[in-house]
Amino acid sequence: MHDIEPHFSWRDYYTASEDPRSPFFSQEYSEIDFPHKFYNFLLHPQWDEFGASTLYLKVLYADYDQGYALIELIGEWNDTLHNDIMLLKRNVLEPMMDEGIKKFVFFAENLLNFHGGDDDYYFEWSEEMQEEGGWAVMLNTRKHVEEEMFDARLDHYLHMGEQYNDIIWRPHKPDVVFQLVQALVDGRIKRLAE
Repeated sequence: MHDIEPHFSWRDYYTASEDPRSPFFSQEYSEIDFPHKFYNFLLHPQWDEFGASTLYLKVLYADYDQGYALIELIGEWNDTLHNDIMLLKRNVLEPMMDEGIKKFVFFAENLLNFHGGDDDYYFEWSEEMQEEGGWAVMLNTRKHVEEEMFDARLDHYLHMGEQYNDIIWRPHKPDVVFQLVQALVDGRIKRLAE
């Protein structure tokens, strides 16, 4: 897993560590040390930690004028043992929402497991986003992870499911990806064009 890097093609458009409004502003990265682990696997040092022990992320792009963020995930999302949603909400999402971000797209190809727990933080986050006309989408969720998320009723709070899977997003610019996801959420298209 140490060779799985966060998507880097958008670095010319945005870098969270250089954004004073980002929760990861001034973050420094090593190319030789591997400080993050997912169980016994080392992770590439470009991933960001936010307090969860098995879940890491990278804010790939944030547009404060349009109010959205594109975030890539890796690891295991574990609300049962670690309450990862609380850590994600408090340490990443709330600071971004305070800066005007109200729409979140999560790229979940590298999300290997999900373990549900209490849904209070999802409900709270969903209410806060909806007050501002926002939403959150899970893109390209692995089938077993998606089933675990549906079992935990996360579809009540997040846009997810078949129409949000098998999306080819990497070759596109961030604003194009967001516009297509927005069209999916609005129901203007049934499936993202591949």
